[in-house]
Amino acid sequence: MALMQQDIEIIKRMHKIKHKIAVMSGKGGVGKSTIAVNLAAAFAKKGYKIGIMDADVHGPNVPKMFGVEGKSLKFDKNGIIPIETEEGIKVMSVGFFLSSQDTPVIWRGPAKTGVIRQFLAEVTWDDLDILIIDNPPGTGDEPLTILQTVPSLDGVVLVTTPQSVVQEDVEKSVNLVKNLNIPVIGIIENMSGFICPHCKNEILIFGKDGGAKIAKEMNIPFLERLPLNVETSVASDTGIPIVIKDPKSEISIKISEIMDKIESKLRAAPNS
Repeated sequence: MALMQQDIEIIKRMHKIKHKIAVMSGKGGVGKSTIAVNLAAAFAKKGYKIGIMDADVHGPNVPKMFGVEGKSLKFDKNGIIPIETEEGIKVMSVGFFLSSQDTPVIWRGPAKTGVIRQFLAEVTWDDLDILIIDNPPGTGDEPLTILQTVPSLDGVVLVTTPQSVVQEDVEKSVNLVKNLNIPVIGIIENMSGFICPHCKNEILIFGKDGGAKIAKEMNIPFLERLPLNVETSVASDTGIPIVIKDPKSEISIKISEIMDKIESKLRAAPNS
């Protein structure tokens, strides 16, 4: 597909989707994909038509977290048909194109940009309420392509952990988003403390309030602190988001509260 025709197709397909949200982080290993998947599941539970696009070309974990890895894609005259989860969430990922889960993706920038544009232009997302785009960490080709290509992007949710070394990278992401005149929906501080299952005391393994500090310094909303939680990790590994597997858990309740805050911001958006 020629570049100009692809641009037209991207605008057409994205116009059918009411809201588009990018999830980003400054550094890897902060739980960004876990949060993106659980936000998608929480919105779907509330009755929204949801899609999630895994833009992490080198680490496409979203299919595994939804228990749909290994599924075969289908194609029709309208394009690529995304895989649907049991909750009805439409999923698209490079992971569906790999022969096995341990196959490395050895692509340079233009190839990565190309596949992301293809997902936007050729996947039959149809009339979703919300498309959540899970980006790889940092400010490289993939997130830059998303931020510059997705029309009417509602904003970015940034995920961090409390450590100061991570905060510095988040600040770079915030500055990138602001330089492109895209709203920052808010910051989530993940892995913020661990509740000992025996004594019930909070252990600040990575410190505390790093995300809140960035939010205050950079004048952006702070959404929530999420504790380090073993059950969340286990749920992701078994392909069932924690908000589905254990909706009454503390972490699920907090994620639902984050969803409510994002929902309020989307409703207040001009294109709602």
